[in-house]
Parts: sequence; structure tokens; C-alpha cells
Amino acid sequence: MIRPALALGLLAVCSGIACGRGAETAEARAARVHREAIVLDTHADTTPRFQDPEYDFTARHDRGEGSIDLPRAREGGLDVQFWSIYVGKVEGDGRAIREALERIDAVWELARRHPAEIAIATDVASIRRGVAAGKLVSLMGVEGGHMIEGKLAILRDFYRLGVRYMTLTHSFHTEWADSAGMGDPMPPGHGGLTPFGEDVVREMNRLGMMVDISHVSDGTFWDALRVSQAPLIASHSSCRAVYDHPRNLTDDMLRAIAAKGGVVMINYYPGYTDPDVAPAIRDWMARHAPEFAKLRETSKGDMRAMTAAMRAIAAADPVPQGSLARLLDHFDHALKVAGEDHVGLGSDFDGVASMPAELDDVSKLPNLTRGLLERGWSEAVVRKVLGENLLRTMREVELVSARLSREGGASPSPR
Repeated sequence: MIRPALALGLLAVCSGIACGRGAETAEARAARVHREAIVLDTHADTTPRFQDPEYDFTARHDRGEGSIDLPRAREGGLDVQFWSIYVGKVEGDGRAIREALERIDAVWELARRHPAEIAIATDVASIRRGVAAGKLVSLMGVEGGHMIEGKLAILRDFYRLGVRYMTLTHSFHTEWADSAGMGDPMPPGHGGLTPFGEDVVREMNRLGMMVDISHVSDGTFWDALRVSQAPLIASHSSCRAVYDHPRNLTDDMLRAIAAKGGVVMINYYPGYTDPDVAPAIRDWMARHAPEFAKLRETSKGDMRAMTAAMRAIAAADPVPQGSLARLLDHFDHALKVAGEDHVGLGSDFDGVASMPAELDDVSKLPNLTRGLLERGWSEAVVRKVLGENLLRTMREVELVSARLSREGGASPSPR
């Protein structure tokens, strides 16, 4: 049986090979591989738009209104998306928890309003069922351990609500884990994970929630690797050997993630991936910093107003974009160092200032597939990168959780 999402791609393939009368073109081959694969992305920050009652995810929007909507996801062949549950640095009074719960609810409500087109999944089996049914399969990842506010009970509640990974930190230290920051490395707060941070990792293993080490400091990375019984993921990180940025991973980290069975999901943001463009993006951000500060103050969380203002700024002064070629350098490097079973897609769509020019929204994902094929990676390897590697790692995390449950593993702390 051919799943519905393949139809457009098969038409393109038939056109490209003249229905068997000639050699398959590069474009047709890429379309075929892309549409036959499960295309899975582990990080997009579109979620706040779902909370806007006037926003219609099923309508096509231009790039000024975000990088992902349902029509463009269909056009780009996206099958599975982890939506980021992110709130900023708000501390101590339950606000981070409340805001995270509202984001989680928005994802569930999106699926409830469009049951014929969108499905929520919580495990690998339900992901595969949703893809086979032709739906856009949605999962969630909490981007920052600060949102549990130091309580394992909240971590468990997030899991019960469908969250299937948690990034241990965002761009700032938590009370139990150090962050890499966003630019120059941050002075350490703890030197890695505290004892409670180790308990967080153990509880994530017990639950079956993937431990995400994007955004963390080097010390936190190595502590998480040591403590975790399950494979780790980097939901949206690239290679430090290609661009020496603290948000990226060293070759030793790539090899260590692979050795534990995990996967590195490559981030597309030129500010992290392209040394030729990143300085210009930093200059752009600094140039508009006063406008952004004022906008945050005046919009008071109004996503529609924020979007309109950001569009006006970018129209007057476009954000520099990187190239697909430089992004492919990161995929090449990760595949060579970590191996073909340990690399995937972690776009960071709707969470960063710009994207590569040839990959500036989700409809352009087939360009990535074509680029990987043109660089000599086999169709089998490309299918792994597009989704199967993450599914394998997620299944291994589920199996570790099942084993720990059989062994009677208890929560490490009542906190």
C-alpha cells in the first residue's frame, strides 16, 4: 500500500524518469527518496502561534509568519514534528510550569481541532501508525529543565501529557545543570550536573523520556552521558569542527553519543553553522537589539503584534542567510564521525533569526535530501538521516524504560 503522502512524490518521479523511458534525474531521485522516507524533525518553535485564536495552521502563510504550516509541511514532505515547549527565564512561583502547560495544551488542541490531518503520538508505534494514515504526527519536547522548577513530580506530569524529550538547559544555568549559553561560553555554575540533576536524568530514563543535551555545557554533557542508562539525543545541535561555537558538539561528543546509541539532530541556523555568515547575523541582532527590547515590552506576549513588527524590521533590513552547502558540511562531518546511524534533522524552524537560503521554510526540505544524495550518501543512509535514526534511538529509550520498570526501579527522589 502507498501512503497518501507519497502521491505527489510518485508523480514527480514518474515525470522525472518519463515513466520508465529514461534515466532518473537527480531531482526525481531526491523526490522519490524523500517521499518514501519518514521525514522527522525534532525541533521547531512554532508552538506559540498555536495559542493565537486567530492563527490557522491549516492555511498557507508566507515566511514572515513562520516557517511551518500544514500546507507547506505537506509540500515539504514532513511527516513527524516535535514541537518545542519553551518559555523564557521565569523563576520560582510556578509561572514557568503554567506557561509550559499552556503550550502543551495548545499542541493537543491543534490536534483536537484537526483530527483528520494531525495526530499526537507518544511512542514509536503510534508515530508509525500516524504516518501510515497520512497525518502530520506531532510530539513535544520541553526545551529547558528550568520548566520543572526543581520538581520531579512536574517532570512526571510533563511525560503524562505527552512530552517525550527534555533539553536539560536552555541558554542559562538551572539550579541543577550548566548551560553552554548562546555565544561565548558561560562561566560554570555547578561544573555540570548537581546530584539532583543526576536524579533528573535517572527519572527521565525510568519514564522513557529522551535526555536532550542541546544547549548544555560540556560538563553537563559528560555528566549526562555518564549517568544515563539510555541513549542521548541532541535535538538541534551541529558540529564544532565545522564551526567552533559552544552550541555545537566536539568530535569526542559525536563519537560518545554514537557509542551510547544516540543521535545528533543537525541544527540549520547559520548563526551556529556558518562561520562566514554568523558574524553578520550577530551584527544584525546587535543593531536591532533596542527595537527588540522595546517590542517585548510593548507587545506583552501578543504573538500577532510581535510577528508583524518582526516582519517590518526584516523587510527593511533583511537578516543575513547562510547556504545549504555549509549546512551540508555539518551533515557530512557528523555522518563521518558519529556514523550513518546517529545523525538526523533538528531544524530549529521558527526559533532563530534566519535559515539557509535554500532551506528557509519547511517546504524546501527536499533540497536537503537532494544535497545529501549529491554528496554521495546512499539512499539507505539518507532515509536513516531523514527519520529512522531518531526512531531507532527513541525505541531504545522505550526499551530501557521497560527494563527499569521490570527491575522495579523507583523514582530517585520524592522531590
